[in-house]
Amino acid sequence: LSERQYWDSDLQLPQIPFEEVMYNDESAYKWLCTLKKVGIVLLTGAAARQGELVKLGHRIGFLRLTFYGPTWQVQDKADANNVAYTTGKLCFHTDYPVLQHPPGVQLLHCIKQTAAGGESEVVDGFNVSNKLKKQNPQAYQILSSTAVDYTDVGMDYCDFAVQCKQKIIDVDSRGQTVRINFNNATRDTVFDIPAENVRPFYAALKEFNDLLNSTEHKFVYKLKPGDIVTFDNWRVLHGRQSYPSGPEVTRHLEGAYADWDVVMSRLRLLRKRVLNRD
Repeated sequence: LSERQYWDSDLQLPQIPFEEVMYNDESAYKWLCTLKKVGIVLLTGAAARQGELVKLGHRIGFLRLTFYGPTWQVQDKADANNVAYTTGKLCFHTDYPVLQHPPGVQLLHCIKQTAAGGESEVVDGFNVSNKLKKQNPQAYQILSSTAVDYTDVGMDYCDFAVQCKQKIIDVDSRGQTVRINFNNATRDTVFDIPAENVRPFYAALKEFNDLLNSTEHKFVYKLKPGDIVTFDNWRVLHGRQSYPSGPEVTRHLEGAYADWDVVMSRLRLLRKRVLNRD
């Protein structure tokens, strides 16, 4: 499990049937192992209705409650309180860097898909950060040492006003990237660093962002109704291409989060079951 499998635009997206994950321990174990190593797995064949993520949450233990609820509906709304609830393009980001402990795993279930546009995009943030470190060590050092302010204020599951400082690239004691914290939609206008460090920071951020968005690194795919994409929110940055708006909702995803503590607990239990059975 310590070995990560890095990827670029040539990702062969791992796929496992949803029903197998739900009722077969070997398949569930394979899902969580692959999720940890590759960072993303597509579960296929779920029912195209709300509630499937709650079942999947029970399979691993429980889902994480956030200010957007235990699950949340990604569709365009007239009075959107989040850029995800529009038909516009979503740039690459990780979810919830505004929290001290962002959710480790994200689950997105496609219930309805628009005919035109709406393609999903993902990029391996650990792979890109490693490339940045080789290409421009100074830029990597800036992004892994500068605290950036994030803020989110609004009303959804409940009213909220959260604020947090995060380094865009979090590293461990060995200097290895362990988490990406990047979401331009919630990056605050406050940036309290010395004035002479502002230009170098933005130059480093632009270089990182250019790497994220290069055709060499990003993988593009389109979810079908019944697909559930599961990915490492600490590692994989995700985005969405825009799609046409209309009088009715043409694209509907249900989303949820889980913490790595819960996922790893289930993985260890499944491993024991599978090994004992063998």
